[in-house]
Amino acid sequence: MQTARVYVTFKFKMLPSADPILDSINEGVFTVGLDWRITSFNRAAEKITGVRRRHAIGRPCSEVFRASVCESACALKRTLAAGTPVINATAGIIRASGERIPIRLSTALLKDAAGEVVGGVETFQDLSRVEQLRKELESRYTFEDIVGRSRAMRRLFEILPDIAGSSSTVLIEGASGTGKELFARALHNLSPRAKRPFVAVNCGALPDTLLESELFGYKAGAFTDARRDKPGRFALADRGTIFLDEIGDVSPAMQARLLRVLQERYIEPLGTVEPLKVDVRVVAATNRNLAELVRQGKFREDLFYRIRVIYLRLPPLRERREDIPLLADRFIARFNRLQGKDITGVSPEVMERLMEHDYPGNVRELENIIEQAFVLCRGGLIELRHLPPELRPDSPEADAPGGVLSIRSMERRLIEAALQRHKGNRARAAKDLGIDPSTLYRKLNSLEIEPPAFDGRQRRR
Repeated sequence: MQTARVYVTFKFKMLPSADPILDSINEGVFTVGLDWRITSFNRAAEKITGVRRRHAIGRPCSEVFRASVCESACALKRTLAAGTPVINATAGIIRASGERIPIRLSTALLKDAAGEVVGGVETFQDLSRVEQLRKELESRYTFEDIVGRSRAMRRLFEILPDIAGSSSTVLIEGASGTGKELFARALHNLSPRAKRPFVAVNCGALPDTLLESELFGYKAGAFTDARRDKPGRFALADRGTIFLDEIGDVSPAMQARLLRVLQERYIEPLGTVEPLKVDVRVVAATNRNLAELVRQGKFREDLFYRIRVIYLRLPPLRERREDIPLLADRFIARFNRLQGKDITGVSPEVMERLMEHDYPGNVRELENIIEQAFVLCRGGLIELRHLPPELRPDSPEADAPGGVLSIRSMERRLIEAALQRHKGNRARAAKDLGIDPSTLYRKLNSLEIEPPAFDGRQRRR
């Protein structure tokens, strides 16, 4: 027993537990021997973990940190096994108080004077403040369940409360996957009708006969299988809100019936001649251009103007790329709750890919991408290999690590989108981006963005 005590004392003298240099830095630093027991533990590590140095030395690192990656994806284990460092990985640890905090970590081999590997070293930073700021940012740019910080989304957030306070009919146009039903629900939840029903109907999913009975209901005996009365969706939504999704797909005959309901606020269930009065706020939505359908004679002009009292256009995701990081964070938080995982975010390379993609499926497609990554990701960070095949790198150059490349690519995309929104007017684009026009000019040169042929005032010669 005496021999064992001498051995342990000697070991700690070789790797001192208190080093003035290590204690002077803000990052947590600890080292482990080949037996995975902690051999040194600096002051910042004490502060971040809440574990005193004397209680950490000699204990297995997994007992001290209780990290989300200890069992399945320990960074130090990977470093000791492969001999290569891990840089800026993320994980979550449990403090001595029981609080979970996110960290960013890097690892390396620890060698003695002869160059022999004697253990590993890990440095880590507390990301709690960063996480708090991220949540504050998200709450600032969240409206009901809708997330957005782009100019277009902020403009919608500003007018939604006023629209919700009225009973006027609303038409929402936007491509599939842009969140039309989310906006309809937000209008309902913010309205005086919030305590009454919100009833959604997909008009494009049903043939006329079924859609008519779904919307207006029927009386017993109206047809062979009608053995009892069935209230329609308009009746169920009385004093509430009815959401008519994909209204651009209904037939001319059904358009005529809807027009009469919107004009008179009465419905006639099948099998009866007695009209039933309903008090319903109508929100309609479509992924088609109704004005163009009217010009083509495929949609009634009188119905178009009846439902287009208030008009909202939801931009596709490619027109509001600033929202992609916020949306990705929101989906990651949701899937962490649903799947019981502890994924802290995406790598810079993944964010670059997400920012570059055009999203024909819009927000729903981004959600599906994150969900697939969750299935494949076993560590604390979503990497390129977890993305769908169409988003993975197809060349060695594209696979290069890239904090700088990511930022450059993101800046380029945002500037090009702003110039496109303002038809080449650089002064307006700079204002939209929140930067000085001179800064925009410099970035056009540094990012090698071709100035638009039309600058909003005159054509270049």
